Amino acid sequence: METVRSGVRIGIDVGGTFTDFVLSGAGGEMAFYKEPSTPDDPSRALIEGLGKLLDQTGMAPGDVSSLMHGTTIGLNAIIQRKGARIGLIVTSGYRDILEIARCRMPSSFDLHAAKEVPLVPRARIVEIAARLSPSGEVTIKADDAEIARVGGELAALDIDAAALVLINGYASPDHEAELARKISAAANGLQITSAASIWPEIREYERTLVACLNAYIQPLIRTYFERLGKGLQERGITAPILVTASNGGSLSIASAVERPVETILSGPASGVMAAVRLAQATGVHSIITFDMGGTSSDIAIASGGMPELATRTDIGGLPLVLPVVDVSAIGAGGGSIVWVDPHGVLKVGPQSAGARPGPVSYRQGGTESTVTDCYLTLGYIDPDGFLGGRMKLDGTAARDALAAVGAKIGIEGDAADRAARTAEGALSVTTAGMASALHKTLAERGLDPRGFALVPFGGAGPTHANLLAEEVGILHVVVPPAAGTFCALGAAGADFRRDFVRSLRRPLVGNAGLLFETFDALSRDGRAWLEAEGGVQLETRFERSLDMRYAGQAYELRVRLEPGIDDAGAVAEAFHREHERIYGFRDPDAVIELGTVRLAAVGVTPDLPTPRLAGGASVSPPKGKRLLFHRGGWVEASIYARSALAPGQSLEGPAIVEQEDTTVIVLPRWNAHVDEVGNLHLESAAR
Repeated sequence: METVRSGVRIGIDVGGTFTDFVLSGAGGEMAFYKEPSTPDDPSRALIEGLGKLLDQTGMAPGDVSSLMHGTTIGLNAIIQRKGARIGLIVTSGYRDILEIARCRMPSSFDLHAAKEVPLVPRARIVEIAARLSPSGEVTIKADDAEIARVGGELAALDIDAAALVLINGYASPDHEAELARKISAAANGLQITSAASIWPEIREYERTLVACLNAYIQPLIRTYFERLGKGLQERGITAPILVTASNGGSLSIASAVERPVETILSGPASGVMAAVRLAQATGVHSIITFDMGGTSSDIAIASGGMPELATRTDIGGLPLVLPVVDVSAIGAGGGSIVWVDPHGVLKVGPQSAGARPGPVSYRQGGTESTVTDCYLTLGYIDPDGFLGGRMKLDGTAARDALAAVGAKIGIEGDAADRAARTAEGALSVTTAGMASALHKTLAERGLDPRGFALVPFGGAGPTHANLLAEEVGILHVVVPPAAGTFCALGAAGADFRRDFVRSLRRPLVGNAGLLFETFDALSRDGRAWLEAEGGVQLETRFERSLDMRYAGQAYELRVRLEPGIDDAGAVAEAFHREHERIYGFRDPDAVIELGTVRLAAVGVTPDLPTPRLAGGASVSPPKGKRLLFHRGGWVEASIYARSALAPGQSLEGPAIVEQEDTTVIVLPRWNAHVDEVGNLHLESAAR
């Protein structure tokens, strides 16, 4: 491979099964690499894979200008409840804040459903005599003796970190932050997260969870990046490391360690942002992203060049109120296990074989069939071409394991036929589950799948995309050139971004001046943060939004305020218009109440160069043929190398397009063509 020029960015996405790398050179050069993850120490796979990528491209460590890193360490720790041992400090009288929560049952239809176990048991919650009024005035002040008492109790708890939450703390974040520093000093330097400093928004329970989650994963994140930094230095790599965030942006390591809760969904968000940029470049206005990795599958919806952002999501059964790219889990991944329940019903997932031992075909000790074994048995993937031939798969072992599963559900025939029919049945179960979840997501928004293009990525996304599109009724699929490492590509191009909030909780009329003063204050905070991150030299922009409601409504609407809206009348009209769009009516005579003021500070990083396909022969012939099992029988499919396809070339299904990081399946009655930048467009004959 031609040596890549210096000044390159490398995007990294650490997943449960593979760690992905994308290298982007200043002249448009691109290189991609996948390394099996090492769950016991994620930094090991990252360092080893980065070294192999540099060797592959002929680069020296000093040629790397920046590393953009997405991680699921925090997310996995929360889901598996393997975070730090933490404590919680709360205003006197609120020790049961996590137990009481919102007084809601997990399920209205399941009287036996249990609540999530609180992150902090009651025995590790310490009360403090400190409180603020709703306007931020100190009503109960913690004196030195009280601070010393709290510090002493924390020191006796044998904890790694703690969180501090004062009632009405959101109204005066500086006061709560100063109290956190004093308590930390009294507790022998214990790291204490101030809830109001992390997220100064009204609602004590949700703000408490944000602070607790931050404290829960902070020691793990700090240790991980210390280990990673040391390992990179030993390899001679001194480039700065940026960490992608859940809102689709990026942070410095210092910010990520201080506020790790903002990185929980960094990997999925990076892929969505990369898909949005792809859609803008190809003129596709409405997309559904489909990220299928080794463990799970996620979707997101983007229209008009902007992804949907959610201000609330659930992480491991706990509500998170930070802005995140709105990604929904919809199904299984390539490592999801195929099994039979006690009633003889074929099931797929949610258990996953992961990276170790992995699918049966990996020959690493796995004994349970997975979705990847199904792909192999049906002819979707080449056992000798996985990861560009670096990892050989055992087709016979996969077939035998699936045949055994088929026997449990009464499928007859020889072992090969039984395995193929079982594998197709398992993929049908997987696809049906995905389609059901996707239909629900679209219906909630009043959207028609026929108006969207599906953008698949992840190692298994392009392999499964045509099956999902056909099931849902999507007529257009756009497969990026680096689909298998797409989240890493998104990380490489991430902008600096951080969200700032303040809760006002008052009528719009008479408070417009305060509203815009608050936006100005948040803008100053945003500029200061960008300067500290080193992004001040970049083009900057500020995105404003505001939560509002009619007086008496239980919930608020988040309204985006376009540039130029600078008076109460324009703000009111923006809310009326959004309310009418969502609910079908407006009430111009009702009092409008202000909720949370939101501002995103963005430092726009230079766009990644877009490599263009070289011109040449208009048609690249297939490199061979392979049988695919489809709808109960075998069909012959032409095999193409993705790297050999020329711009404008068309293919007819059934076809298989192979590349190092993934495989694209084109089903019968579907066609495909290649655009000038290498995207593969699959279109249904029914379109």
